[in-house]
Amino acid sequence: MTKEDVIKEFTKIKGFGKTKAELLYKNGFNSIEKLKKAKIKDLEKIDGITNTDAKNILKQFTKESEIKKTTKTKKEKAKDLQKKVEKKKPLPKVKSEKKEEKQKEIKIEKDEEKIKTEEKKDYKTKIKPKLNKELQNKLRIRKQIKNRTPEFLREEWFRYGKISKSWRKPDGMTSKMRIHKKYRQNVVRVGYRGPKNTRGLHSSGFEEVFVFNVNDLTKIDPNKQAARIGGSVGTKKRLDIQKKAEELEIRILNL
Repeated sequence: MTKEDVIKEFTKIKGFGKTKAELLYKNGFNSIEKLKKAKIKDLEKIDGITNTDAKNILKQFTKESEIKKTTKTKKEKAKDLQKKVEKKKPLPKVKSEKKEEKQKEIKIEKDEEKIKTEEKKDYKTKIKPKLNKELQNKLRIRKQIKNRTPEFLREEWFRYGKISKSWRKPDGMTSKMRIHKKYRQNVVRVGYRGPKNTRGLHSSGFEEVFVFNVNDLTKIDPNKQAARIGGSVGTKKRLDIQKKAEELEIRILNL
C-alpha cells in the first residue's frame, strides 16, 4: 500500500484528519495492522496525539465480538444484583443460638422470681389497730366524704399574686362568695365534716400520740394508739425509740 492509501484509511477514524494521519505514518505506523497491535502508551508518545485520541483508535479497531464480551446484557446485570443482595442479607440464625437465647431468658425470669420472693420475705406488714365494726364503717364513711369534698380556696386568690390559696373565711358586705351566689367557690360548712368518733384519728385508724423519749412509749396502748416522733428529737434518740417500739410492737407513723 502506498502512503496516500494508508493516510486515507487513517482519516476514516473519527476525530482524525490528514495531519494526525501523517503523524502516525511518520512514527512507523505504515499499516492498519500495526495500529491494531499498538498500545495506548505507544500512541501517547507521539506529539499531537492525546490519551483520548489513542483510546478512540483502539475502540474503533476492536471487533464487535470483543465488545459484546466486555459489555453485559440486562439479564446478566440483574443476576449480579441478586447475588450482591443475597450477600448483604443476614444469614439465618442457627438452632443452637436460638436455644441459648431461650435458656438465657428462662434464667433471667427465674432470677427475677427469686428476688421477688426474697423481697416478700423481708417485707413486714404494718401493725393495724383493733377496731370495732362500727368504727371501721365510720372510717369508710369518712373516706367517702373526703373523696367528694372540693378544694377550699381563698376568695379572689386568682386575681392578685400576693394572695395565697390557703382558706380564709370570706367577709365583707359586697362579697358574693359569702352570700353563695351562683358559680362562686364552695365554702367550708358543717356538712363536709366526717363522723364524730373518727375525728382526729389517723387514716389507718390509730390515735396519734407524740413521743419525745423512750419512756413515753410505755404510756401508749398498741391496740388503739400509735407513736409519732417529735420533730425536735435527734437521730440517736430516734433510733432508740424505734428499737423500743419494735419490742413493744408499737407502730411509728413518721418512719
